[in-house]
Amino acid sequence: MHIRYLTIFAVLSLAACVAPPPPSAPKIVSAPPPLAAPPPPRLTGDWNDWPFTPGNWTYRRDGRGSVAQFGASGRNPTISFRCDLEKRRVTLSREASAPGARLVIRTSTITKTMAATTSDANSTYLTTDIATTDPILDAMAFSRGRVLVEMEGQQPVILPSWAEIARVVEDCRG
Repeated sequence: MHIRYLTIFAVLSLAACVAPPPPSAPKIVSAPPPLAAPPPPRLTGDWNDWPFTPGNWTYRRDGRGSVAQFGASGRNPTISFRCDLEKRRVTLSREASAPGARLVIRTSTITKTMAATTSDANSTYLTTDIATTDPILDAMAFSRGRVLVEMEGQQPVILPSWAEIARVVEDCRG
């Protein structure tokens, strides 16, 4: 019986003499790529029921006329209305990721489609010029609570119809 214990002891002693395996190199785990923001849900139904695009209006006068801009604080404006006093035109600019397209403006009384071209000042915006006599300007200024600016391939912009629109239009008309 002692021999059996001696055999077990000898086997265990030999096992204790084996060097431990070398430490493996630390594994470098790369962070997963950031998840892309999911596309906004497709809006369906009556546009008058869609939520407003997040942001606020600002207004200022400058050497060329006046400008009202809509967008989220700390970001580039989503929409800009600029009065060019010299030309007596209002330029509507919309932030967009697609080249020239058709721009659709919907108000509570009028819908108008206009050609939009890439802005000379900033290629991330598409613009359209509107004559100060165009009825769409009054329709935007006096729309019942909201104005929709649509462009194919872009998320629609639902603007609150605040006084800044009317101020730019009136500034341009003199």
